Amino acid sequence: MAAFVLVLIAKRGEVQALAAAVGVVRAGTDAGEPAWLARDEACELAFEAPDEATARSVRDSIATRLRSLPIDVCVVPAEGRRKGLLIADMDSTIIQQECIDEMADMLGLKPRIAAITERAMRGELPFEAALTERLALIAGLAEGDLQRVFDERITLMPGARTLIATMRAAGALTALVSGGFSFFTSRVAATVGFDVNRANTLEVVNGRLTGRVVGPILGREAKLAALEHYRGERGLAAAATLAVGDGANDLAMIKAAGLGVAYRAKPVVAEEAHAGITHGDLTALLYLQGYARSEFVDRG
Repeated sequence: MAAFVLVLIAKRGEVQALAAAVGVVRAGTDAGEPAWLARDEACELAFEAPDEATARSVRDSIATRLRSLPIDVCVVPAEGRRKGLLIADMDSTIIQQECIDEMADMLGLKPRIAAITERAMRGELPFEAALTERLALIAGLAEGDLQRVFDERITLMPGARTLIATMRAAGALTALVSGGFSFFTSRVAATVGFDVNRANTLEVVNGRLTGRVVGPILGREAKLAALEHYRGERGLAAAATLAVGDGANDLAMIKAAGLGVAYRAKPVVAEEAHAGITHGDLTALLYLQGYARSEFVDRG
């Protein structure tokens, strides 16, 4: 038998829902007493299972019973929970927007381009082709409008700063790796506190976007390559890595990481990730690693 931990994470303040969820779990499993990571938000219960597939079946059964409650139900191995590397997507993960959609809005093209973005995120379109098509539509956008998008449209996902500050304080490397654009990743990384960032570079001529990127498009495989690069650089086993994202472009790195998290994700990602977060904010990734709220480096 192997040791696992069932982690219950509620939307912050849903105390009664979390207490009810604990009652359901304890009545239906052999899990032990709950260990409270945050009284109003998260707890964990230890249990044993013969293998990971069985443990996930336990998770799925409990999630079905708790589907009416605002609770995320996750299962992780008890060993090696704290990770030494975090690879995070940016759009709709660390920030609440899709940057290219907001850029398109400057030209009155947001509905048209957002529809393509949505299909790509769901895995219905190849990412590279979808990006090429969208960039061609916004060719001619003034470079100065990019700063306006960042200043006026971009907001951080709740818990982003605390997630990164806490993991860095514990010695982890944090990398922001996006299929978006370096103009935004550099600024978001600096604002949130990431160690490094990677993204596509927009081609600009005479102060306007050409509708192309400089060099090959950074997409799904490049995100996986970034995970492998930084893991090797740190001399980490795959089990010591964490990846988080929301779209099909993130799936390769999510599946390759020791803990791959689908964050408010499209169905194709949620189905294959190790864990899914819908109700919690980004500090949920700390609870999955066994951090109590008292250990958070709180940056809002």
